[in-house]
Amino acid sequence: MNGPSRRSFLGLGGSALAMAFTTGLADPWTAQASVKGDYPFQLGVASGDPLHDRVILWTRLAVRPLEPLGGLPYNKIKVDWEIAEDEAFTRRARHGSAWASPEYGHSVHVDAKGLRPGRDYFYRFRTGGQVSPVGRTRTAPAPDSSPEALRLAFASCALWQDGFYSAYRHLADETPDVVFHLGDYIYEYGIVPTGGLRNTPVPEQFRVQCDTLDRFRVQYGLYKSDPDLQAAHHRAPWIVTWDDHEVLDNWAGTHGPGGEVSEQDYMVIRANAFRAFWENLPVRVPAVEGPDARIYRRFAFGDLAEFNVLDTRQYRDDQVCGDGQQVDCADRLDPARQMLGAEQEKWLLDGLGESRAKWNVLAQQVAMMQLDYDPGPAQKLSMDLWDGYKAAKDRVLNGMTDRQVSNPVVLTGDIHYNLAGELKPNFDDPASRTVGVEFVGTSVSSGGNGSPTTGLPPGGTDPANPHLKFSSYQRGYVSCEVTRSQWRADFKVVPYVDRPGAPVSTRASLVTLDGAPGLHAL
Repeated sequence: MNGPSRRSFLGLGGSALAMAFTTGLADPWTAQASVKGDYPFQLGVASGDPLHDRVILWTRLAVRPLEPLGGLPYNKIKVDWEIAEDEAFTRRARHGSAWASPEYGHSVHVDAKGLRPGRDYFYRFRTGGQVSPVGRTRTAPAPDSSPEALRLAFASCALWQDGFYSAYRHLADETPDVVFHLGDYIYEYGIVPTGGLRNTPVPEQFRVQCDTLDRFRVQYGLYKSDPDLQAAHHRAPWIVTWDDHEVLDNWAGTHGPGGEVSEQDYMVIRANAFRAFWENLPVRVPAVEGPDARIYRRFAFGDLAEFNVLDTRQYRDDQVCGDGQQVDCADRLDPARQMLGAEQEKWLLDGLGESRAKWNVLAQQVAMMQLDYDPGPAQKLSMDLWDGYKAAKDRVLNGMTDRQVSNPVVLTGDIHYNLAGELKPNFDDPASRTVGVEFVGTSVSSGGNGSPTTGLPPGGTDPANPHLKFSSYQRGYVSCEVTRSQWRADFKVVPYVDRPGAPVSTRASLVTLDGAPGLHAL
């Protein structure tokens, strides 16, 4: 929402306003108010879904984050916000007020409009005399512009009890233009009393798996209390989508985990999960009411790059052959099987066909390249990945080829491995031409410390997957530098997550060139 005019802010006239913003004691954003109570911004601030003239600003009030309503009364609370072109807030661009309603966990989503394209901004919130941390955000370039470069990072899979979020801290230090989070922002699992590898005790309510809205809310409260995660949100706008663990492991459309819950109970859990996801993340989608929510959407950064953010969970058919890794599962070849659903698939291919961007990106959840898990002659494929939906994968890859889409790039999370591979119409034929590339980012913490010796070094060869050019089983994120001539992906890894403060290093750097699909190790 746009705020009221500067003249009307807090009822100040022009001369009074001038005094308020030149005298620190009179400035309502910096003056110390005589109020009692705990700090309400313990979950930090965030921004997201940047367009060329607007960005979502987010916070959620909580004085006790591990309680369903954050320790606040069941009342709506007025929250002021402002966004400026400098960190000192001397060049304020927009401001206003919003309500933090208990129905939405006292979360606040402000669509700050009227901003200038391709520019850094700084924002903050205030309520009850308390001022939030300052966040940095950035608008996308103008639609008719031709940017020379874009710096982005992407991450996924941050299981709290599996380790510390040092990767997020290092990601923040890079100050990217935008961050893509590709799913498993939280996990629905219950947490043991000791807090797993973190060895941080958690209250009794965390023992059970997330199912109710209150239970999901406290899970987000725990995760979002992490200072490294907050640092990453404070430094750049995020574009997020969900995978499975924001709801239930390996959920697929209207199908929950087989035999664990009834379909009716599962849909209630899904509705609660979707609602909590919306409450806790800076997304430009309507407030979620029920078990359905459209989160696939598109973002353009001038004519340099266009990102299609996908939902590979809500519209897919159920996994076949009992899920998991299977050999000779004929059902996966069924041409009627859907991964994206007919509507989203059409939206994707139509958008790709109309795009004028140099780089056309799918930001999504599960591996698209074929991954054979059997080093021998048998072919063992995962039914949860695109391999379990071969016809749907073929429609997307062939659709990009038929539409002569410029420089397809797929960004992926989910499997806790770093992978870089080439996309082919026929993965079983090493001579099949390359039509695009895929970068799979490892987990932030899921899976624990990982192993520096497991994987395929850049330039190595995997006989079962000759299109795979790099892999490693370590924790971290991927940092990308996109220019008009190339896309460079740096796979950033940390050596451990079972204690805080891990250093970061670059395990591998790979490049794909404009007009020449394929991967080259640096």
